Amino acid sequence: MTSVPSVERSGGIGTLVTGNLLGGVAVASGIAVGGLLLERLGGTSVAGLGQAASVLGAAVAAVPLAGVAARHGRRRSLALGYAIAVFGGVLIVTAAVVAQLAVLLAGLAMFGVGQAVNLQSRYAAADGAAPGARARTMSIVIWATTIGSVAGPNLSEVADRFGRWLGLPGLAGPYVFSIVAFALAGAVVAVFLRPAVRSSAPAVRSPAPADGEADESRRTVGAVAALRWAAGDPAARFAVVLIAVAHATMVMVMVMTPLHMQHHGMSLQLVGVVISLHVLGMYALSPVFGWLADRLGAVRTACAGMLMLAAAVVLGFVAASASEGSALTALALIVLGVGWSASMISASALLAGTAADHVRVPLQGATDAGMNYAGAAAAALAGPILAAGGFRAVNVAAAIILVPAVATAVPPSADAGRPRTKRGTTGTARRPSGPDPVREKPPRHDDERGLPPAVRTPASG
Repeated sequence: MTSVPSVERSGGIGTLVTGNLLGGVAVASGIAVGGLLLERLGGTSVAGLGQAASVLGAAVAAVPLAGVAARHGRRRSLALGYAIAVFGGVLIVTAAVVAQLAVLLAGLAMFGVGQAVNLQSRYAAADGAAPGARARTMSIVIWATTIGSVAGPNLSEVADRFGRWLGLPGLAGPYVFSIVAFALAGAVVAVFLRPAVRSSAPAVRSPAPADGEADESRRTVGAVAALRWAAGDPAARFAVVLIAVAHATMVMVMVMTPLHMQHHGMSLQLVGVVISLHVLGMYALSPVFGWLADRLGAVRTACAGMLMLAAAVVLGFVAASASEGSALTALALIVLGVGWSASMISASALLAGTAADHVRVPLQGATDAGMNYAGAAAAALAGPILAAGGFRAVNVAAAIILVPAVATAVPPSADAGRPRTKRGTTGTARRPSGPDPVREKPPRHDDERGLPPAVRTPASG
């Protein structure tokens, strides 16, 4: 295994914002017509497999991409992910031409890797950010997805006409736009993302290494070992669980809302408005929650996010019981999106500021993989739950999903327990519980580069 390279970021945040904006356009353009293309090739019964394939593709790619980032840097990882998404788009267009369902599903899975890259770009933004601005930096990159999510579907009709002009089958054109957008995003990242000086966090206290262990503590670890490390650190454990739980709760309610609304005679146009408001709730207020997480603490903001998610499922339950529940349903979906945003940004910032250097990147990849697997499972279970008990049962199930996050929550003082800079902002790492700490002597080559010493974990035994 190799040592963790210096983290990378853009010369300014603009590179990551531009990449995420283009990636958001690409993802949204494809998602808007993916189900329709699947229905055309395989019938209504397989129309829902497109989203599942994309989500699973993002989940499977998260850990390998994090491994590439840990060994070779964020630039190579993000550029590779966008390249895979481009190839997925090419497969989708090919499947539309040759009318092959299996090729289409494979393409959609690779296309979903673009979503994994968009998510991991928030961690790239945090890598070089000052400790007191980490959450705000991440939130700005996430906010860029708002533009892509709104612009992408609105380009579908124009893209479809363009595809037909090229001689492609109907519904293939939007994926041509996606291919171009992913390619541009990859080019921006590959050209403009540059290595950055590590954030000037204070040295971290950690248990003294035994003979021969210092070098081992500087090496990257796998996803399983990173999750094992997080299990021993209360704040990291809470962040990992909350990211998965918040996403699963949001997905379970969101994917069943259009069906619930149509079952109650609401128009397709109204369904579109409600989902659009939900997406705006997910991304538009991201900078606000980033500021709150830096100002008030990531744990406090995370707890507020959990409360909003709980309020959303209560509103959804009440809306399902109301005779005319369109306004309540819209309100529930807005609150659901806002709660997801607060939870995701604060938990991601807590994770970035908690994990030791050699654990952080693999742990971020494992966390995003778990988030996507949780979302896929929630989506798969939501349909049978809706059929058995209606929209009220869906919201009850979503409330139950929140329980693990509540059970693993840490007190707000967990933010204060991390190392702080001279200005009082939280530092970059915290150690797992263990014996009385002593300051680790920094290796000579780190001193020569002016970098802080790597953080080691206690020996596994």
